[in-house]
Amino acid sequence: MIVLDYQNRTPIYEQIVNQFERLIALGVLKPKEQIWSIRELATNLGINPNTVKKAYEELENRGAIITISTKGTFIADDTKQITNNTIENKIQNIQKEFNELYKFGLNKEDIINKLK
Repeated sequence: MIVLDYQNRTPIYEQIVNQFERLIALGVLKPKEQIWSIRELATNLGINPNTVKKAYEELENRGAIITISTKGTFIADDTKQITNNTIENKIQNIQKEFNELYKFGLNKEDIINKLK
């Protein structure tokens, strides 16, 4: 389910966070569903467990997952808020990019045409 792009400049832990948020938004990962342990995911992806730990910590800070001692790590109960926040963040990133392109002299129509 989680696929890493080693050619991408985005740090690995951020790629993991982004993919978890996407899977939650798509409903692939459901509320209260148990997810892989840090060690399991690190082994499956062939990466350092500390990288997965950092991603899980970020996901916990964002309220996307919860860890229950001795039970495991689970998708949070309220994923609608997580999904809405993720979508809002993506839209803000697009707006920032549009603003950068405006500074290069492109207007909205030019940008949309180039995206097509």
